[in-house]
Amino acid sequence: MALGGATEPAGASEPELSPAERRFLDQLAQVTAGMPKAGEGYFAPDARRICYQAVPDGHPFYQIYVQDFSAAAPRPATPRRVSTGRGRTTCSWFSPDGTRLLFASSHLDPDLTATEAAARAQAEEDARSGRRRRYQWDFDPHMDLFTANLEGGDLVRLTAEKGYDAECSFSPDGRRILFVSDRDGDPDIYVMDADGRNVTQLTNEPGYDGGPFFSPDGRWIAYRTDRLEKDMLQIHVMRADGTGDVALTSGKGVHWAPYWHPTKPWLIWTGADHSDPTQRPNYDL
Repeated sequence: MALGGATEPAGASEPELSPAERRFLDQLAQVTAGMPKAGEGYFAPDARRICYQAVPDGHPFYQIYVQDFSAAAPRPATPRRVSTGRGRTTCSWFSPDGTRLLFASSHLDPDLTATEAAARAQAEEDARSGRRRRYQWDFDPHMDLFTANLEGGDLVRLTAEKGYDAECSFSPDGRRILFVSDRDGDPDIYVMDADGRNVTQLTNEPGYDGGPFFSPDGRWIAYRTDRLEKDMLQIHVMRADGTGDVALTSGKGVHWAPYWHPTKPWLIWTGADHSDPTQRPNYDL
């Protein structure tokens, strides 16, 4: 995982950037190391820590980590695992006061040992054959939402419905949680109180709706959806109560990971043109 725009490099040599990229991503530096895969990182409210998901050596699935962060550090800090170390995990997010992490986990899967064994066996077979699989997210039906303190203690379960519950984030005031669930048959966006009560469905269109984040003032939600065409994700915004939906992108592209500017009415996301099936898509911000 890398960071752009730090005041100083965080201990790793900077990769080559094009002139266009350097306008926005100067002082790009690596901030994680030592695990086969790491990604989906977010800053704590005070920007002194980051949370992210990473696959530790010998484990088949992502786990959730917290790591101290300083742009002036000579090398990445040692990460601390917050999740249980079992099952799939994803979508970590700091509480607004920075004391807890929200994330999704399948560690309560009743067939977890068999699930992990099958994933390890597949990984070993892929290693022997040299096969590299394309990224594909698994909507694990045993995913539920949890919070824990930054040491991984005081684990609290927030959802217990049958099906996939993940892709979660807090409202700016910490009173509500956005998340994605397929409890009604396909993935839609829901909101609930921070203690898991008063669940309300916000979207109900055919197809996938996911990756929701509140705007800094809590009045709007940005998210991604493939309701226009399967797997062709587009960026939408809607009011916090689910009304006033507006599509910001369209066409033969995949648009991913929308996020709000902290002080201005702007969004940043990544996207790629998928109109030519013979070409490998190139994602840009």
